Amino acid sequence: MTSWAMVIDLDKCVACQGCSIACRQENNLPAVSPEQAEKGRAFRWNDVFPFPINDPEAAGEFPNVKVHYMTRPCMHCENPPCTKVCPVQATYRDEEGLVRQDYNRCIGCRFCTVACPYGVRHFNWEEPQWSPELARHINPDTFSVSGSAEGPSPRAKGVVEKCTFCIHRLHKARAKAEEEGRPFRGEDYVPACVETCTARARFFGDLDDPNSTVSRLAHNSRAFRLLEDVGTHPKVIYLQEG
Repeated sequence: MTSWAMVIDLDKCVACQGCSIACRQENNLPAVSPEQAEKGRAFRWNDVFPFPINDPEAAGEFPNVKVHYMTRPCMHCENPPCTKVCPVQATYRDEEGLVRQDYNRCIGCRFCTVACPYGVRHFNWEEPQWSPELARHINPDTFSVSGSAEGPSPRAKGVVEKCTFCIHRLHKARAKAEEEGRPFRGEDYVPACVETCTARARFFGDLDDPNSTVSRLAHNSRAFRLLEDVGTHPKVIYLQEG
């Protein structure tokens, strides 16, 4: 059984935010107004943010200061609290370990948003819109069967959305392998954030495959998971800075 996972090496990450930009472009994340952004309603499926260094001596003094950065997609937990609180089963964990969202079933109650300890779910307060310039770059692969490049996003007003590990790429990779008459390989499937990482700080693959890079890195002495003590068993593993 496949178990997709991601490893992020914080020692290599340069906080360029290329992963965030790639995520926005690949998944058609809409822009919101400055007023909505001030209310915390901006869409950041893959967030990059600074956090302070607790040791004052290591942090330095202005203007010569140091700061750590963290990048945070959906954790695709093995024990996701979001799926347990959804009253209509709009969010669920599939057979390959991906925590998914059925936008057609979602009723917008936001129970999953409250239950998620990582703050990685976003609610559509308004109908998604794009400027003419951004509309030219819409990715048709992320639209539902009824969607189109000219129409609105399938993630309409009133539903919750989040990082999917670019699951549409998994579907395309499997279809391509079948078309080429060969077996599907784990390396055929790569999320946009991993593909675009300039520092090669992100790795993706099958955690259950002992020969995969993510499986090997998950057992590295620097490996850790966010909020391990809450029992979610996240599938995003970090390598702490050396």
